[in-house]
Amino acid sequence: MEMTVRKKRKPMSEINVVPYIDVMLVLLIVFMVTAPMLNQGIDVDLPQANNEPLDIDENLATLVVSITSNGEYFLSIGATGDDRRPVTLDTVGQQVSSIMNANPSIQVLLEGDTETDWGAMIDLLTTLNQAGVTNPNFITQPFNSL
Repeated sequence: MEMTVRKKRKPMSEINVVPYIDVMLVLLIVFMVTAPMLNQGIDVDLPQANNEPLDIDENLATLVVSITSNGEYFLSIGATGDDRRPVTLDTVGQQVSSIMNANPSIQVLLEGDTETDWGAMIDLLTTLNQAGVTNPNFITQPFNSL
């Protein structure tokens, strides 16, 4: 009987990182391509406020009503960028009323440009109240602290 002597293998203490670098580069390219698409919405210069962030329930649907500096109204529920068209205040009232009837638990957020006429904002709030919105929340930016 012959006895064979086995050589002991030394454990390898190096990690091959080349596959991880390949994956990171692919992810970097994916994020670079998709990042510009994430900027959705109406171009509104939001006012600054020193408030705590809203507790938005991400499981509930959200309706965003926007008013631009020149008084154009936009509704945002599933629409993106170029799909949005300005609507009249009466149309806002009718559409929000039908949305509220279909989904009373929807969260309504208002975003208004800092240059928006205060009277137009009051008209919008009155219209939303008549459409059944009881507690709209305003979207603002935090103060820039240097």
